[in-house]
Amino acid sequence: MAKLSEEDIRKLLSEPTAARREDVARKVAAVHADGELSDSERRLAEDIFRLMLRDAEVRVRSALAEALKDNPGVPADVARTLARDVVPVATPILEFSEVLTDEDLIEIVRAQTGAAQEAVARRKIISAELGETIVRHGAEGAVATVVGNPGAELGEKSLLTAIDRFPASENVQAGVIARPVLPVKVSERLVSVVSDRLRTQLVKRPDVPAALALDLALAGRERAVIGLVDPSRAEDPDELIDVLYAARRLTPTILFRALCIGDRGFFDRGIARLAGVALMNAQRLIDDPGRKGLERLLQTARIPDALAHAMMTAIDVAREMQYDGRPGDRIRYRSTLIERVLTQVEGIDSDNLDYLISRLASGERAA
Repeated sequence: MAKLSEEDIRKLLSEPTAARREDVARKVAAVHADGELSDSERRLAEDIFRLMLRDAEVRVRSALAEALKDNPGVPADVARTLARDVVPVATPILEFSEVLTDEDLIEIVRAQTGAAQEAVARRKIISAELGETIVRHGAEGAVATVVGNPGAELGEKSLLTAIDRFPASENVQAGVIARPVLPVKVSERLVSVVSDRLRTQLVKRPDVPAALALDLALAGRERAVIGLVDPSRAEDPDELIDVLYAARRLTPTILFRALCIGDRGFFDRGIARLAGVALMNAQRLIDDPGRKGLERLLQTARIPDALAHAMMTAIDVAREMQYDGRPGDRIRYRSTLIERVLTQVEGIDSDNLDYLISRLASGERAA
């Protein structure tokens, strides 16, 4: 064994320090990886590996694991023993070794927690079965790691499970949103749980249906408007307007719905952008007691006539209403506004009608 001399072995026996044993572990691993050993030399090297598996010093076993992690010829029993060792020893084998089978890794994921699971979740290639096991049995860090791993084969069912197990985890949500392919059902599930910080990222995905993007864009704004979250935590309306406009999703429909939940800030900025006028000028036209200025603004923004009439009615109704100052006043305000728009405006298309009815129902439940 050219790289492991008799002198090395003699020193290993006569000076069995941890540093010496680390050095020997690396040399034996390097020789073994070369693939130029005779059968007897290979058996000798592998016997040395097995001897070192029982070394009391973690640093020695860690050096051995690091040296063997990329070697596909390591005996399976050696790889498995290292993979079940303490975290500093097991991590490189769990993350890189091709000797471990899916069955080995699944068993480890089920039996271990934390860092060991995360090491498995970082593997370059993760099968559907292994990925599902991590999602079902892994701690939050491991699940966030595997959903964010582009080499992990994760189907719709696994992604839904990840979201449902950790509905408040931004790390899990961010990993799911960054997946190369995002099934529609997964996007729909994210609508109800995704954080305000990540909602804009989800809206930007080209594979998110337009109707779903609309719900996403309004969800965080609506919660802020009706007082369910701190308004300072909702998306910056200017940033959201920019995102929607760039994606061609700043539609008359989304502006009408924003208006009906009482979000004038979003509506004003959106109409100003579509009309190509300064926000201050748009607000002056909107707040003009007569309808002439608002009519011109909506025409310039190319709002369809039926929806323009609905918008003007909603603005008129909003002007007449005030918050009552009692608990839940914002929710009641929104519900009353929607009720009056529904009764005063004819010709609302079925999609917007369904939306307003659903928002009215949710307002009634919240109140």
